[in-house]
Amino acid sequence: MTDIVEIYVHWYAGRSKTQLAASLGLDRKTIRKYLAPAEAAGITPGGPPMSEPDWAKLIKSWFPEQANRRLNQLTWPEIEKHRDYVVELLNTCTVTTIHQRLRDERKLQAGLTSFRRWVHENLPDEAARAKVTVLRENVEPGSEAQIDYGFLGQWINANTGRRHRIWAFVMVLPASRHMFVRPVAHMDQHAWTQAHVEAFRYFGGVPRRLVPDNLKTGVDKPDLYDPKINKSYAELASYYGALVDPARALKPKDKPRVERPMPYVRDSYWRGRTFTSLEHMQAEALLWSRNVAGQRQCRPLGGAAPLAVFESIEAPVLLPLPEAPFVLARWSKATVGPDIHIKVGRTLYSVPWKLIGRRVDVRSTATMVQVFHEGELVKTHAALEQGKRTDKTDYPPEKIAFQMRTPIWCRGQASQVGDACREVIDQLLEVNALYRLRAAQGVLGLRKKYGDIRLEAACRKAITVGDPSYRTVKGILVAGTETDPEPETGDGGASAFLHGPEGLFATDIPLQIPDDVRDDQGNDDVEEVAR
Repeated sequence: MTDIVEIYVHWYAGRSKTQLAASLGLDRKTIRKYLAPAEAAGITPGGPPMSEPDWAKLIKSWFPEQANRRLNQLTWPEIEKHRDYVVELLNTCTVTTIHQRLRDERKLQAGLTSFRRWVHENLPDEAARAKVTVLRENVEPGSEAQIDYGFLGQWINANTGRRHRIWAFVMVLPASRHMFVRPVAHMDQHAWTQAHVEAFRYFGGVPRRLVPDNLKTGVDKPDLYDPKINKSYAELASYYGALVDPARALKPKDKPRVERPMPYVRDSYWRGRTFTSLEHMQAEALLWSRNVAGQRQCRPLGGAAPLAVFESIEAPVLLPLPEAPFVLARWSKATVGPDIHIKVGRTLYSVPWKLIGRRVDVRSTATMVQVFHEGELVKTHAALEQGKRTDKTDYPPEKIAFQMRTPIWCRGQASQVGDACREVIDQLLEVNALYRLRAAQGVLGLRKKYGDIRLEAACRKAITVGDPSYRTVKGILVAGTETDPEPETGDGGASAFLHGPEGLFATDIPLQIPDDVRDDQGNDDVEEVAR
């Protein structure tokens, strides 16, 4: 899907099918195959803005069989069987011709792109063909920017006494040779993205195509035919409407306009100068880029100054800057642990429990952290510098029920049942609410089995007998006695043989003697009777 989306993005930006085939390493028939549905639907390049998610949605409907396909090397073992034959033909034939013969004569099922990758990875001698130098055509104004890092030297911070290695981020517009220079102490993703934002602001517009080196800050996986642009850089390019077309690995001739000025930047701007801070360096670099490098006599331009050429032919044709500033974001990957949290920097953030053990993509800004799984947004948190952020709804309900059902929740649920139930809950939570919380939850849990009416009656009866506890309420419901009449006070209706004071001490009352206190002859055992 990523490969097909890339075809559509480049095509919609105005690149011809021939240019797409050459740039992406695909056959023109393949390009035509994937572009056919769009052309049939009446979509033409240069129409209303289309984002990559928009294209992905359309492509899933046009090519459903491609939606879950992933680039793999399943066909490589089949290609390996013909290794000797391929090595023999490489001396006289192109890779495309060899693939055609293997397909027609030996029934090879691998596609051309897979075959090219196999040759590139397993037959490095084929790369020797790339040593042939081909002069590049002149670049049209506003169509391209070449980008690279160059080492400037060591700098000692006067305030801390620490020594730092300083690098120069350099962006050059090939048509005018106008350049932007920004010193940095770290070549991380944040510095890379920030430097691009400042460069576009310096030029007052955006070139249509960005040609960076294969640094990890721009390219996750360098590849001759299928370079993988990292998410942070792709997000920046999409926001500004530019295309990222990385130079080939170890091929400085793919971006000669930025490679050649590096010694000039180091000698003219850096050497012999003293700076008080990194901010001072960056401010001086802006002045130097405009007043020194921009005013120099450039021989490829016929002695004209790059700044003058830029202002006359290139500035007017650059893409306009967006109205809203770009929000700098860091992208990273994380694995969801058994505690449903991921670690981002020095902070732990919770994600839905169903993603335990999965790898997720994390987008972090100064104010927000977003978690994505397979391209779908699954969680958003407010950013925290250090600590832990947990959304309890991310836990399974049965695992977090005790913490979610707070005393406030219990009182609210009890009020829905009735006054007696609310009184029972209030008495349970009156002293040490957290300790008695489980009992209160248990009383309310009886609603599911017995209903509100019976629970209210059982709570009323438990209050009457003076024991409003979970055990008592449940016992009443189990026995089904919540609607029995209340027992009378006093003797409770039991029969009794009662006498007044006179009768208590009367001697004429017959004495009932049990049989077990008689002797063997049937006579009364007087002593036993007395006892």
